[in-house]
Amino acid sequence: MRAVVTGGAGFLGSHLCDLLIEKGWQVLCLDNLVTGSEDNVAHLLSNPRFEMIRHDVTRPIAVEGPVQAVFHFACPASPVDYLRLPIETLEVGSLGTRNTLELAQAKGARHLLASTSECYGDPEVSPQPESYWGHVNPIGPRSVYDEAKRFSEALTMAYHRARGVDTRIVRIFNTYGPRMRLNDGRVLPNFVYQALTGQALTVYGDGRQTRSFCYVSDLIDGIYRLFESDHHEPVNIGNPREMTILEFAEMVLKFAGSASGIRFEPLPTDDPKRRCPDIAKAKRLLGWEPRVALEEGLPPTIEFFRRVVKVRQG
Repeated sequence: MRAVVTGGAGFLGSHLCDLLIEKGWQVLCLDNLVTGSEDNVAHLLSNPRFEMIRHDVTRPIAVEGPVQAVFHFACPASPVDYLRLPIETLEVGSLGTRNTLELAQAKGARHLLASTSECYGDPEVSPQPESYWGHVNPIGPRSVYDEAKRFSEALTMAYHRARGVDTRIVRIFNTYGPRMRLNDGRVLPNFVYQALTGQALTVYGDGRQTRSFCYVSDLIDGIYRLFESDHHEPVNIGNPREMTILEFAEMVLKFAGSASGIRFEPLPTDDPKRRCPDIAKAKRLLGWEPRVALEEGLPPTIEFFRRVVKVRQG
């Protein structure tokens, strides 16, 4: 069995490559390394069942030989990246998704799209079920990511309905763990970096906006279960334990053993006030729910960042 993983050198993509290799797959990783890193897959490069090719998925994808699975994980996914690369982000969601679907159709492969909870925008319903259509500003600065993913979902369903491509869609909620980038721009890397370097943790707004955090091993397990299922419509995968950003900041300080304080900055435009998955469908269809509590997942994540900071500081 052979799988193509776009964005396979990224945070989530590299962990997916690990699981696929563990389960006996041959893996072809495609990544242009705009936000991914070869360091994330360095441990796989000597494995005969792993191959990496530097490729931009907005260009047609030509793969020789059989392919049974296409996992489309390529896309700038943090505000720092998609605000810096707005057009490229939209192209990955449109051209890139089409190219991966074309590959899946040509090979008769199953296609899984990595979508996002950002499809719900700044939700007026919480927790967010898959049936909620969302509350998205289509022309705001965050729209380049939100709408890229919403379009990619629509395109995926169109290829399934019109061309019979065997598709899956996962809506990923906030995920954390080793291999996140230090300069990722998302809340966990920001907090941990600031805590480890003695800087005050930056909390936007009053800190009462909420997030839920899923450890990466739980997420990848849920994604693989979805891949093996026969369900074509979107499924939320995330941890339903909701907490305020202020509570999360205090937890990071505690586990990092840091005396850094907290400083408040204005809330960014269209920043979601609540983000929490309804995982009833994942429980029912996949028999999945997260197992790793934040108190268990934070220590190895902080230790990973501690090593990265140490290397950077020489």
